[in-house]
Amino acid sequence: MNIRDNPPLREKLAAEYVLGTLRGGARRRFEGWMHNDAALRRTVDEWRDRLMPMAEFSGVQRPGSGVWRGIERRLNLPSQRKPWEFWRNLDTLAFWRGLSLATGAVAAVLAVTVALRVTQAPVIDQVATLTDEKAQTALLLIGDTRQGTMEVRVVNNVAVPDDKTLHLWAITKAGQTRSLGILADNRGATLALNARAIGDDVALLAISLEPKGGSPNPNAPTGPVLYKGAWVRVM
Repeated sequence: MNIRDNPPLREKLAAEYVLGTLRGGARRRFEGWMHNDAALRRTVDEWRDRLMPMAEFSGVQRPGSGVWRGIERRLNLPSQRKPWEFWRNLDTLAFWRGLSLATGAVAAVLAVTVALRVTQAPVIDQVATLTDEKAQTALLLIGDTRQGTMEVRVVNNVAVPDDKTLHLWAITKAGQTRSLGILADNRGATLALNARAIGDDVALLAISLEPKGGSPNPNAPTGPVLYKGAWVRVM
């Protein structure tokens, strides 16, 4: 496959590589292409800059009691009332013998823990980064079309006057604007993800600076448009 003359495919594969959804032989082939393609490496770096702010949406997930029981079972440890109490057995020969035989099992348990975290998270299948005129990311949007919701977060130190509000808009290919909602606290919001926001006719997303409470005109911004970006499908 020659991807040098296929910009859309290069972008798609770079995004999947950064997200970790490009796996197995496909991932190894892509890494081979990157080795000899400086432009492709830059594309990957650009996607990394766009997508790494998604870590801000990742909350702390505590492993369930079943994970701890699985660790105990694979290490042949007696069940404890508290999952951390088995470390008291470090001075026993049986423990160290079990530990030496259980490296692969521990790795498997860790994989289960990661899987639990993923299954507890929203199904993120749409992402948009909104940038300023200097291409600096200011806001990040993640969308879950299954749940019909999107989260909007200010990811940089964006200063907003107390008497102003950040207002999110969709701009169609025909140049029409649709209000998608406001960031009441100017730091983040959970808004509806529907055809108004992500229909086939949507070309861009934009943030305008409006009076407190949002634009007085429900159909168009009245203040300056500060940030723009577009949806990218990631699944």
